[in-house]
Amino acid sequence: MSSDFEGYEQDFSVLTAEITSKISRVPRLPPDEKKQMVANVEKQLEEARELLEQMDLEVREIPPQSRGMYSNRMRSYKQEMGKLETDFKRSRIAYSDEVRNELLGDAGNSSENQRAHLLDNTERLERSSRRLEAGYQIAVETEQIGQEMLENLSHDREKIQRARERLRETDANLGKSSRILTGMLRRWESLHFRLCP
Repeated sequence: MSSDFEGYEQDFSVLTAEITSKISRVPRLPPDEKKQMVANVEKQLEEARELLEQMDLEVREIPPQSRGMYSNRMRSYKQEMGKLETDFKRSRIAYSDEVRNELLGDAGNSSENQRAHLLDNTERLERSSRRLEAGYQIAVETEQIGQEMLENLSHDREKIQRARERLRETDANLGKSSRILTGMLRRWESLHFRLCP
């Protein structure tokens, strides 16, 4: 069982090495050769995927006590496959951009300029949005401070009104006390005149 896995493993290693070499050559090839190379790499990537599936099936047939080592190797091969697909996708994007520019000529460059202009406008909008957000935050904080000041002034006004009421009460009490003392003083004077003729 492990011999079958190792056979698939060797085939996979040889195939991925070829794919890596071809992907690195794509940017330097003339347009016609690039197109053929891209198609060739797509075919080999499909073969590599099939080999991975076969290897995965073989690992599942290996007894659990011996499966760990092969599972680790499979994870490594799947990561390698993912990297190859990512590299190939990047080379295809570059190839597609190149073909588009060749077909469109100046229009392709115009499209690039439009994209750059759009990105620039997007960045400006984001900066403006951040400034507006900061201004709104300042306005909210200012409103909160103003509300707190109004509340404090309201409390102070209530305190002043209570103090005025206490002063009025004090004045009234003083007036009342003054009248009482005046009455007492008059009675004392009247009594004094009667006792001392």
